[in-house]
Amino acid sequence: MSDSTTTDPAATQEGQQPSVRVLAQYVKDLSFENPRAPMSLQKGDQQPPINIGVNVGAKGLTPTDFEVTITLEAKAGGDDAINFEVELAYAGIIRVSDMKPEHVQPFLLIEGPRLLFPFARQILADAVRNGGFPPLMIDPIDFVALYRRNMEEAQKRQQGEATN
Repeated sequence: MSDSTTTDPAATQEGQQPSVRVLAQYVKDLSFENPRAPMSLQKGDQQPPINIGVNVGAKGLTPTDFEVTITLEAKAGGDDAINFEVELAYAGIIRVSDMKPEHVQPFLLIEGPRLLFPFARQILADAVRNGGFPPLMIDPIDFVALYRRNMEEAQKRQQGEATN
């Protein structure tokens, strides 16, 4: 006879659905720079290029609680004439229960940022608007593609280290 009692909170019991809760959300770091003000606020003939970077990370706090951080960086203008530069690290504490251990990391790095992104996007847009520019509205991000790309890069790094 087998014992069905488990002490591992991350282990899925037969027939039990995974449970996810966002316990908290917060700004970890926010930086806005307008190095050419007030010249950068004058209307120009053309809109400067805007480069946007996205990064996602997760770390365990307890066996069921994880901090997921989405980092958004945006830079308007070229290297010689930056209009603004903004960086935001926005995090949430997410509780995951009754999920198979092999599903936790993909969930945290795909669904975690998807839950946090609308809030981070709004904070970034407000920071840019408060800096004197039109709000920066970032298009939705495909976190599945981002996760896959990061996994491929990690595998390539591991293969490169193994051959050295």
